[in-house]
Amino acid sequence: MSSKKKVITLRSSDGEIFEVEEAVALEWLTIKPLVESGCTDAIPLPQVTGNILAKVIEYCKKHIGASESEDRKILYELESWDADFIKVDQGTLFDLIRAADYLTIKTLFEFTCQTVADTIKHKTIEEVRHIFRESNDFTPEEEKEIRGKSWWLQGL
Repeated sequence: MSSKKKVITLRSSDGEIFEVEEAVALEWLTIKPLVESGCTDAIPLPQVTGNILAKVIEYCKKHIGASESEDRKILYELESWDADFIKVDQGTLFDLIRAADYLTIKTLFEFTCQTVADTIKHKTIEEVRHIFRESNDFTPEEEKEIRGKSWWLQGL
């Protein structure tokens, strides 16, 4: 006799349908109350596209239970898997951040934000602007004034 795991149906903003195990869905604080109340309809996720939802599900499936493990081999494999998982373009990375925030998936949110932080660590303002394709909208006078008032910007 096999025990069938309960499945939750999700619908992305672009209409894709996904089925995830209840244990995975319960990790998402945004939809947890719906799951716990026994919602049987497809749960709409209007702020998450199908391709991003697929990645979120992939991440959560890999991490459920594994991150609490004390087995060094499992943790090493998870760390290696994470390094490959996060090799995405900038747009996808920011979409993952938005999805993790919207769905309230703390581990994914912290991981993706840390990835951005690591990307800009030890970079100059100009390098950060280049990475994020942002232009300097300050005049030289405004920038000098701001740097003069902000002690932490004076060395940059």
